[in-house]
Amino acid sequence: MSQSLAQVYLHLVFSTKSRRPWLDDDVLRDEAHRFLGRTCNDLACPVLRVGGIADHVHLLCRLGRSTAIAELVKELKRTSSQWIKTKMATLEDFQWQTGYGAFSVSPGHVEPLVHYVENQAEHHRSETFQDEFRRLLEKYGLQWDERYVWD
Repeated sequence: MSQSLAQVYLHLVFSTKSRRPWLDDDVLRDEAHRFLGRTCNDLACPVLRVGGIADHVHLLCRLGRSTAIAELVKELKRTSSQWIKTKMATLEDFQWQTGYGAFSVSPGHVEPLVHYVENQAEHHRSETFQDEFRRLLEKYGLQWDERYVWD
């Protein structure tokens, strides 16, 4: 086959450093989500949805054929962190957490996940980020050490 084709859906989840609510302003959060989406698109990873609340973000995209997950997340965090720090003097110390979650998504689960990402504010009325992340890790069968998941 001379053509390389791929369709890999990816659900990324990462938090602000120490889950500090840096993105509590609705306008800033919406702008940050749009910025992350544009950056993802610019990296040849078409975004389907970006959402989250004040202390974390969910991003659903199609992974580019030649893109490494770690490089995608690194660039998303690097560029968005630089951008966020320019928005207000009070954001000059903004940081994302060091780690992240990256989960593969089957095509049949894309639409429900789009809805889930869109409705983060409603969802987090009853579940903390930490509980949500633990649930995702369990759902995808990942083992983790609590000492190293949170920073």
